[in-house]
Amino acid sequence: MKYLKAFVLFWWDFIVGDDWLAAAGIVLTLAITALLAHHGFNAWVVMPLGAVAVLYLTLKRATT
Repeated sequence: MKYLKAFVLFWWDFIVGDDWLAAAGIVLTLAITALLAHHGFNAWVVMPLGAVAVLYLTLKRATT
């Protein structure tokens, strides 16, 4: 069981890392993309725009 816990903690630290807001923003962008694609929209552009937006907001917050 301790190996499973170590595995989960590794992935949590790798994905979330120091900035949980960036990880939440990417998850939200993925969810919006999936929702739009599920309803028949051509939603491929949402993910790159969302990633750029999350990067911009993260850098803006880090430099202020």
